[in-house]
Amino acid sequence: MKPIWIVDDDQSIRFVLEKALMREDLPTRSFTNAKEVLSALDAGDDDDGPQILVSDIRMPGGSGLDLLTRVKEKHPGLPVIIMTAFSDLDSAVSAFQGGAFEYLPKPFDLPKAVELIRRAVEESQREEVAEQSMAAAPEMLGQAPAMQDVFRAIGRLSQSNVTVMITGESGSGKELVARALHKHSPRASGPFVAINTAAIPKDLLESELFGHERGAFTGAQTMRRGRFEQAEGGTLFLDEIGDMPFDLQTRLLRVLSDGHFYRVGGHNAVKANVRVIAATHQDLEQRVKEGVFREDLFHRLNVIRLRLPALRERLEDIPMLARHFLQQSAKQLGVEPKRISDAALERLMTFAFPGNVRQLENICHWLTVMAPAQVIEPKDLPPEVGVSALEAPAARPHPVHSHESTAGSPLPAAIAADTAAPTSAPQSMAGAPGAHNGGGWETALEAEALQLLLSGHHDVWDQLTRRFESRLILTALANTRGRRIEAAQKLGIGRNTITRKIQELGLE
Repeated sequence: MKPIWIVDDDQSIRFVLEKALMREDLPTRSFTNAKEVLSALDAGDDDDGPQILVSDIRMPGGSGLDLLTRVKEKHPGLPVIIMTAFSDLDSAVSAFQGGAFEYLPKPFDLPKAVELIRRAVEESQREEVAEQSMAAAPEMLGQAPAMQDVFRAIGRLSQSNVTVMITGESGSGKELVARALHKHSPRASGPFVAINTAAIPKDLLESELFGHERGAFTGAQTMRRGRFEQAEGGTLFLDEIGDMPFDLQTRLLRVLSDGHFYRVGGHNAVKANVRVIAATHQDLEQRVKEGVFREDLFHRLNVIRLRLPALRERLEDIPMLARHFLQQSAKQLGVEPKRISDAALERLMTFAFPGNVRQLENICHWLTVMAPAQVIEPKDLPPEVGVSALEAPAARPHPVHSHESTAGSPLPAAIAADTAAPTSAPQSMAGAPGAHNGGGWETALEAEALQLLLSGHHDVWDQLTRRFESRLILTALANTRGRRIEAAQKLGIGRNTITRKIQELGLE
């Protein structure tokens, strides 16, 4: 990892931060003024540069705000944290318009400072991985006629800024199409910012999209730029637009109509120079008829519509995609790529793939880890792939959602279906798909953990533990018809523990 650069004329501040970051195994390099930093940036290449920059706001020979401006000109993706005394707070907040990642008020609490720096490091590393994967991998693969139609449409739209609506099932690659549209557009040099409107709670989505002013609500201690501002000059991808709350649809329509918006709690209009690409797996016309999606917004978004085919509609692409994903996962894990036999490919091509390309990718990750030999045979494939396409709907009663594992066996309902109602009777782990078919829920759990790790998540333990505990408690409550004390006794935990867990996990 590249070092964290600390810029402050106060030796004690530099010393304290260096020691605290050293304890966290985070390398550092220190400077006393902005001039030294700029000289170091000019002298070195990108590999010698900082992972993040932490700078004081007031220093002899140049302020931190001036340094921020200069750094962002040459390294727009570098996270910069501005340290400031309370009297400089207004100046620091204005630094957000210059692209600062966050500010750190002095005197600061050291653990919180380290936590903020680590968060900036993780953000920086995620961006690096995304940029590397976009640069190294082909944008999209497909020889099927339906995919060739998509490629031609991307080509025709390459010099356009028109709004595009992408439709298709979950896992079919809608974000890849959006990225390709951005990369081949006049806005390619600008940022590509993606947001899944279904994954963010309703009360946070407005702030996430449009940003907020300091003091706009409890906890809003700083001004924050939203996704529209982050995508300035580039492309904003709104995934699962069909799930956007109705009142927010009105605000989005206003931005698309006149190109201006207001931050939450703000009074000054902010101009949005952004191309919007939306995507959904839902039937928006039906959503309009049901009164849950604005008709005027639908027509504003539906200027050009691209339909992405499901994987079962392009079976001839499976061999090419499987080999590509096996190469990709082997490279990520630092192992020799596995080969897949023709017989195994034929078996894959009989599978319905309810999770589409994402499911095939997950299966290939799973095979890279779990297949015993270098050549993958039909017997090495996950259990549910042995079910033919004609039998698949009866064999897979649970729809595939984003929180399910599509590598190997789907995660059993007792782990994966974390949105089920407490009164339902979740499937027990003993009866989970694959439990009697050589895999079991432990194998499915391994596959899910692997997928999260390969996706760059840094909270895999928390994610899976919460889902595991949630399903255990909900299963026990369903078994005892909601009687908590009896459920706690059957689980072998105390009644205070089950009450606390229900509150922590949001199972009320």
